[in-house]
Amino acid sequence: MNAAVVHAFDAPPRYTTFADPVAGDGDVIVKVAAAGLHPIVRALANGTHYGSSGELSFIPGVDGAGRLEDGTRVYFGTTKPRYGTFAEKAAAAKWMCIPLPDGLDEVTAAGIANPGMSSWAALKARAKFTAGESVLILGATGIAGKLSVQIAKRLGARRVIAAGRNPQSLDALKALGADAVISLTQERDALVSAFRTEIAENGVDVVLDYLWGQPAEAVLAAIAQKGLKHATSRIRFIQVGNTAAPTISLPAATLRSSGIELLGSGFGSASMDEILQAVREFFQVAAKTPFQASIKTIALRDVESVWNNPERDARIVFQP
Repeated sequence: MNAAVVHAFDAPPRYTTFADPVAGDGDVIVKVAAAGLHPIVRALANGTHYGSSGELSFIPGVDGAGRLEDGTRVYFGTTKPRYGTFAEKAAAAKWMCIPLPDGLDEVTAAGIANPGMSSWAALKARAKFTAGESVLILGATGIAGKLSVQIAKRLGARRVIAAGRNPQSLDALKALGADAVISLTQERDALVSAFRTEIAENGVDVVLDYLWGQPAEAVLAAIAQKGLKHATSRIRFIQVGNTAAPTISLPAATLRSSGIELLGSGFGSASMDEILQAVREFFQVAAKTPFQASIKTIALRDVESVWNNPERDARIVFQP
């Protein structure tokens, strides 16, 4: 079959031929219609993700949408060694195949599942979010961030604060449900002050962090309190991505002086059952009332030429 294949961690995948996948016990073969190029796919392809085995060669891609042999339309994930979803066919465990609801096409499902699941699972499975709480989103101008603004509102958030760098995108987020926006281009002291004011005046129950690095440090500094006479409020800080930096500096006093709870959300911290349940729920909501998400389709044969030139304002979806 034709597929995108990673032969080296420091080079883009090449479009070439690869042996067809073989279905094992409990597996099904899916004819792939669409597969999204997510940050996790890039990280696994260049060997930097914690889930990378370090083995070559392999087909990248962690999820996709397509059809089973009986014509059933499904969204699916794959964990078969060396066989990802950037190919004409993929093998998937039956339990990892989710029938697509009417009203949701394969390209849209492949484009929104991963970024949408990231905030849906983070809020429901990890933060145990309840309607009426307030959510601060770090990195709200990215594809996942824009969806998270909409998802938080759909789940009943009392207030959504969107933080990002792109001023045009920040303004546009107000139309998607953001009640307030904070620019991350401010000087550190001004940024910490802006976060501290929001926390003090309106309250923040959950932080969804797609950035880590300096933006996360600024929020944590804003949460930290001085003095020995103050009441602390519970804030669940959910770490989802690290596009700003892989590490932070965290003073011990920040944890002791506040009600902060640091949690991660991703493969490993959330169970596969929780992740698949998040996708099912997200799809049902998306099928009834579509989310606004920018998706760009590209033929899989062009994977090498576009790999190092990613779309910043759209999620790329490859079609075999």
